[in-house]
Amino acid sequence: MDNRFSTMTEVRRTAWPFYEKPEWSERMFLQGIAGTLELFHLSIVRFQNVVGEATGHPVMDYQRVDQAGQRLPLDDRVLADTDTLMVFGLDHLAMEEKAEAAEIEAVQKFLTREGTCLVMAPHHDVGASGDLKQQQMEYAHHGDPLVPRQQRFTSYGRSLMKGLGIPVENRWGLHPASVAGTKQIAPLTAMRDLDSRGWLTGVTTFNFHPHLPHYAVTTDDTKSILVLAKQPIDLSRPHPFTEAGNREFDCFLWMPPSGSRAGDILFADSTIFTTLFGSSESLDRFWRNLTTRS
Repeated sequence: MDNRFSTMTEVRRTAWPFYEKPEWSERMFLQGIAGTLELFHLSIVRFQNVVGEATGHPVMDYQRVDQAGQRLPLDDRVLADTDTLMVFGLDHLAMEEKAEAAEIEAVQKFLTREGTCLVMAPHHDVGASGDLKQQQMEYAHHGDPLVPRQQRFTSYGRSLMKGLGIPVENRWGLHPASVAGTKQIAPLTAMRDLDSRGWLTGVTTFNFHPHLPHYAVTTDDTKSILVLAKQPIDLSRPHPFTEAGNREFDCFLWMPPSGSRAGDILFADSTIFTTLFGSSESLDRFWRNLTTRS
């Protein structure tokens, strides 16, 4: 039951009556895990439209392994005419997906081009500890019945980061704080003095999601990678991360060009680019910033 996505049937029951419409019925829509995964593809259509309108270029959505098991590794078929590459890490660690050496080399080559940008978007790592009491604490903290006690992402993304020498780990699944009396996510704590490229210009919030990753920087080199934004945590729900004294988690990181790497590398959670968890003018501005400043 751990380390898997919900079925569409489970989503319908948990979110009832939101999906009780003809288009989500068993006659019209897949009711298993494949249906839930299809929701993710449908939810990025607005992002594709907004960015497509801003740039005049279509935004392509590739699956490295599709529903039929066919593989599309990262190579020149994907990268030759790409300026911004976004890698969404929604594969579970249990699948043991790894970036091939040729893929790592292709992305390194891609990043030598001026004006390129790699957006890494690994999702949460819930229940990493073998301690069942800690797993239960994490589960109660994020409060999402559709996420099992252990749901660990992303083996492919982690292997790609390791191959590229990126000193970041996706940890935990933290419930963000909300504005008092509302269901709106609390504003970001933005380090605007470090944001010389203006990635966060006009951006005050991302969208709400009940279990977001902390992007832990694993190097002491504060010049090679910059934490540009932190997200306040809901302190009403105990969690090992907050019990250790943390009140915010790192949610947006930037690695400026360095050495032979002419392109930028960013970290932002994959849920920021979907409409499954809401949208806003602030989010639209962030999307446009990525396309016009990279």
